[in-house]
Amino acid sequence: MYVDPLTRRLLRGAGKVPSNQGRGPVVLMYHSISQERSRWALPQKKFLEQIRLLASEGWTTLCVRDLVGGRPLPERAAVLTFDDGYSDNFNGAFLPLAASGMKATWFMVSGAVGKGSHWDAGEPMKMLERVQLLEMDKAGMEIGSHTRTHPRLTEARDLKGETAGSKEDIEEITGKPVVSFAYPYGLLDDKSVKAVRAAGYRAACTTRTGWFGSERDALLIRRVAVFPEDSLSAFARKLVFADNEVSWSRMTRYMASRFRARLGLAG
Repeated sequence: MYVDPLTRRLLRGAGKVPSNQGRGPVVLMYHSISQERSRWALPQKKFLEQIRLLASEGWTTLCVRDLVGGRPLPERAAVLTFDDGYSDNFNGAFLPLAASGMKATWFMVSGAVGKGSHWDAGEPMKMLERVQLLEMDKAGMEIGSHTRTHPRLTEARDLKGETAGSKEDIEEITGKPVVSFAYPYGLLDDKSVKAVRAAGYRAACTTRTGWFGSERDALLIRRVAVFPEDSLSAFARKLVFADNEVSWSRMTRYMASRFRARLGLAG
């Protein structure tokens, strides 16, 4: 597992600022775990490298529900989230996570369970089955909601059905309360957030970047996307910066700002 020396040095100090200071756990966003050529499909080999890095560096994995459970959050924590509920997640992510004693949250499109992804361009992708969700839930994974039909909530005609209805659908499958939600496409407005709150969710994930704790409202949790082109060093820098943009130019600006700050303190 190669991570360049500078990134590894930065990683050693990452994840140690508490969430009440605006830098809690990093919430990571995944979709498909496969060899498909898509911006949202991560090869399993890369995913396995990423979870091995988390383990070797002493990071704890959490579910989204843990962020609002009222318990103290550990240092160096990451929340792994999977949107949509593609069937390739079972072998590609769930089984390796369970074998490693790690946890994650799956945001399911409840109306597509056991069916296909009608919202994807091209051929629909197969979705997770009920029996698989039950096995995942039993293993300690969190099954959250991603609406019933994956609409843009800012344009949805049936906000109650997409939020409260999806919650009821998933609770019927698992027999457990559903407390977490993710906004499809990351699109939201005051009306959709109000519907999510009225449905009884305690946490909801956006696609805006940043650490948990950056927002006071737990229905506006920030996330960092993981892309197939990310090297392991880039993934590590995402843990450090809680941002999608972790290029070398970004690192150069960061190190320069640190150097200037030290000069200012010294003067």
